[in-house]
Amino acid sequence: MHRTVAIQRNNKIQCIDMRQRIAVIGGGPAGLTFARVLHRHGHPVTVFERDPSPGARPPGGTLDLHENLGQLALDKAGLLAEFQALSRPEGQAMRILDVDGTVLRDWRPRPDDRANPEIDRGQLRDLLLGPLDVQWGRGVTEVGPGTRDGVPVRFADGRQETFDLVVGADGAWSRVRPAVSSATPHYTGVTVVETSLDDVDTRHPDLARLIGDGSMAVYGMNRALVAQRNSGGHVKVYAQFRAPLDWHTNLERHMGLNRRAGLDLADAEAVRSSLLALFDGWAAPVLDLLRHGTAFVHRPLYVLPVSHTWAHVPGVTLLGDAAHLMPPLGVGANLAMLEGAELAESVASAPAPGDLDEAVRAFEEQMWARAGRWAKITTAGLERLVSPDPAEALALFDELQPS
Repeated sequence: MHRTVAIQRNNKIQCIDMRQRIAVIGGGPAGLTFARVLHRHGHPVTVFERDPSPGARPPGGTLDLHENLGQLALDKAGLLAEFQALSRPEGQAMRILDVDGTVLRDWRPRPDDRANPEIDRGQLRDLLLGPLDVQWGRGVTEVGPGTRDGVPVRFADGRQETFDLVVGADGAWSRVRPAVSSATPHYTGVTVVETSLDDVDTRHPDLARLIGDGSMAVYGMNRALVAQRNSGGHVKVYAQFRAPLDWHTNLERHMGLNRRAGLDLADAEAVRSSLLALFDGWAAPVLDLLRHGTAFVHRPLYVLPVSHTWAHVPGVTLLGDAAHLMPPLGVGANLAMLEGAELAESVASAPAPGDLDEAVRAFEEQMWARAGRWAKITTAGLERLVSPDPAEALALFDELQPS
């Protein structure tokens, strides 16, 4: 933050700019929202991101931004109108099928419904980046402990820099988190294998009609298939199932499939074959989501303890998945963005440099209470969505969707 103080030297009054050095570790939704809101308030902030460039790896699927969470954060950043121009309200549509292909639910939003419109992660990232100072290819290895001069951040390139505030927004396996907490993510018992379809409306029109304008889900016993539209005819498909973390090492013992050999997760055709066997008996059009998938990515679901908190550490705090990793049920990124915006406002409103720490401490208390509530909700939700009783998933949908 910029602070100007007047001091007397040799009988002359000089104004000196006192600048709080603020670093954000991680260029995801949480870190970029924090930086963008702080930038809007006229305060300098540097984002350090380990990826060498914005396009270094696929940005991920689509996000539904809630009116009172992610959209509120964008409003605080002055970006709500631009988001509305990019977002896809029709993407709120949700269809649920039985494993035999019967349509059980087909919910479509009203034309004026803007409660949870979708936006691709890449589009959101580019929207937030704007004028920000992002140092790409600057991975962090360690943070702290703090000294009178500030909090040291050690980078993978061997350099070290010191800051007055370090904001850890570096995700599930945060390198900042050990500076405040010994907690580490644990496996939920649910694994996701992700694949995708391109140009679905032209190349796979039957699947395009099956999916609809938004998402489609099929729930079976301890497994599910979910397809979700992104922009430009791109569809993400998620095969979800309960299994040990090492399920792929012995498919017969862990998954009940008639094949003892281990599965090479890098072998796309072997993964496809194993998934088709795992979902054997499901309707052929549903299985076509797997048959036509272009690549497969293994994503075991990890979470932090539901009520993860820490003893406040001056000069360091966490946002988003680094603070409260929870099941990916449409809330995590929304919470992360709102937290980033709120922390930025707290930092910007601190009346003096010495008040920065108290502002961060107050923010953490607020974040913990809200994140704890959502962690309980999403943990219970995952239990019902990937359940021995598929009716639980349908019941959860009925509870959440407007009639």
